[in-house]
Parts: sequence; structure tokens; C-alpha cells
Amino acid sequence: MTNSRGLVLQVIIPMLALLLVVVLIFGGQALSGNHSDDDIKQALAKTLDTSEELELKFLQEVEYGYGVCGLYKPASSRQGYASFFYDKVNDKVVLDIDSRQFTTNCGLSSFCD
Repeated sequence: MTNSRGLVLQVIIPMLALLLVVVLIFGGQALSGNHSDDDIKQALAKTLDTSEELELKFLQEVEYGYGVCGLYKPASSRQGYASFFYDKVNDKVVLDIDSRQFTTNCGLSSFCD
């Protein structure tokens, strides 16, 4: 009986605690990734002053995860995609590809994978 209690206290409980920590960390990151796309779509819709559904493509985190570069277009549009930069900290979208903030963070090489 003493050996089984030692096994539970020294092996099983620490393994369960470690598993719980791993699930909390990676599960939280997976959920925040889903919300990130929605945040970008909302900020784009607000900037464009539209309620139409937007499609996102080629999203790439920049600025150590504080910004996102990518392409967007309205879902019903037959035209191609347009570039944007999304600042996660300020919840701001930059659509002007000649602006300093866009060119600093989103070079052409970021879309040429």
C-alpha cells in the first residue's frame, strides 16, 4: 500500500499537473489565434466602413507578434486582393502601401514565400 501511494504522489500527480499546464498554454494560444483573425476582420471592416464579409489571405506576424501583414478582399468581390498592415497593440489597420508603417513592416518579400 505504501508503494502505490508513493507512485501516485511522485509520478502520477506531477504528470497530470504538467499535462494540465501544457493544455492551458497551447489551448490558449490556439483560441487566441482564432480571435486574432476576427479582430483583424473587424478592424478592416471599420476602416473600410463596410459590413460585408472579408476574406483574409497570407497572414504573417511581424514586429515579434505585435503586427500582422496580409491580403484582404470583400468576399463577394471579383477583383484581386489588397494589402494591409494590422497593428495589434493599437487595433489599427494601415491600407496605404506607401506609408512608412506599412513599408517598414510589410515588404514584398513577406508575401513571396
